Amino acid sequence: MTVPQLKLSILDQSPASTGESATQALQNTIELAQKAEDWGYHRFWVAEHHGSNRNMGSSPEVLVSHLLARTSHIRVGSGGVMLQHYSPYKVAENFNVLASLAPGRVDLGIGRGPGGMPSTTKALRPQPGNGSDPKPLEEKLAELRQLLANRPGTAGDVNGPMVSPVPVQPADVYLLGTTRGSAEVAAAQGLPYVFAMFLNGDEQEMRQSIDTYFELSAELPGFRPEAMLALPVIVADADDEAAAYARDIHVVRIRLASGRTFTVFSEEAAREFGRQSGEEYTYDVQPANVIHGSANVVSHRLLALQREFGVNEVFIVTAIDRFATRLHSYELLAQSLLGAKSEGQDTRETEESQA
Repeated sequence: MTVPQLKLSILDQSPASTGESATQALQNTIELAQKAEDWGYHRFWVAEHHGSNRNMGSSPEVLVSHLLARTSHIRVGSGGVMLQHYSPYKVAENFNVLASLAPGRVDLGIGRGPGGMPSTTKALRPQPGNGSDPKPLEEKLAELRQLLANRPGTAGDVNGPMVSPVPVQPADVYLLGTTRGSAEVAAAQGLPYVFAMFLNGDEQEMRQSIDTYFELSAELPGFRPEAMLALPVIVADADDEAAAYARDIHVVRIRLASGRTFTVFSEEAAREFGRQSGEEYTYDVQPANVIHGSANVVSHRLLALQREFGVNEVFIVTAIDRFATRLHSYELLAQSLLGAKSEGQDTRETEESQA
């Protein structure tokens, strides 16, 4: 059996490197999207983070709009919109506008995490009492999909609101997650599923989540399941250089007394999250499970994961502080797996042909 070519995509968190302004961080995202399109990446998604001095993408729909205008054919989307904070109707409106501006190029990835500290979550979802949303995410997700499909209202409510504009080709919807629970939701709703290994590096959990997704999806008549991986990846000119970058990356898993778990990227953020939660908490600092090495080493690893997990697309998440080095990592991988030309290669080939 022939294995399809692995599609490479990018999930960018608009990180502000040391000493960089928010403006520069967002300009870096624009440049990376344009380079990714030139290099042959399939999609470019942007994340949603609130109240962060590290990641500047707090409004993915606004950033997606700008990136669509600054690129010509790469698919652009969210990775992902934190739907639990918002009205499904308003999210549907936002992405219908985007899909009308750029038909066939817009993805709506939905995330399940809070996207920020408890204080920002409360500010995003002002509610009586403790700020919790009484409507489950699964219900909001079903409502969102119904609105995007131009079917107003919920079951039995034929007079529900219509969403305008109605695009010729609505945004494609995806669910991102880090647990088997998210895989179950994606399968139950008949949605493509993206396991975010850059947030949860437990490969056993990733295996169980992907297996669960495919097993449950098989029970849905006519549904063709589609699973993808969002992987932490660092590529450098030499293996030891990539290893040095990878050693600097850690994830911190917070466990609240209520049983909920969250991922942040520093002990300081973990302590602040725990303090704002008002609960007893513990946290563990873990080395990030980063796929790293030269382009050849990383390419072989990604192709092995493709065969092992039955996926044909991976999102690359590269957390290197310096933008130029981060950009080079994406370029090296594109040269290895997508046949992208190196910077200046077109010029050299033209000069040689004219000699």
